[in-house]
Amino acid sequence: MANEVRSQVNITLISTIRPSDGESESYEMRLKGQLLEKAGSLYLKYDEVQEDKTIRTTMKLGHEKALIMRAGAVSMRLPLNIIEQQKGHYEGEFGSMPLVIDTKKMSFTNRAVSGDFHVQYDLLMGGQSVGNYTLDITFTEVQ
Repeated sequence: MANEVRSQVNITLISTIRPSDGESESYEMRLKGQLLEKAGSLYLKYDEVQEDKTIRTTMKLGHEKALIMRAGAVSMRLPLNIIEQQKGHYEGEFGSMPLVIDTKKMSFTNRAVSGDFHVQYDLLMGGQSVGNYTLDITFTEVQ
């Protein structure tokens, strides 16, 4: 089994959604989570509670590729790749939808047990853009 290093981290997550047909919305969350290093990759894990339902999120962080996986009240697989579009999926209370993710920008800075991850992407369903999404995540080790 590969070595796994865990650190408790404080996470600040700012999500901005610019729908194709509406007003831009931003959300900011402050969460506690874990930073794991496994097989040379860095993972950020945290739980988010929305309307009394828990969503477990795991993010594999990288410079040109990343992956956001959510499970629980919402199930989602969102592969991010700065070089080419990726196929993902979303499952919620209204059913399952295939997604295409067109990553526009991505940056990742890692300093021991703190870092910043920024990604901007377009989300497409049925060949149509549903909006532009920006995710800014900062994490620091709990002291």
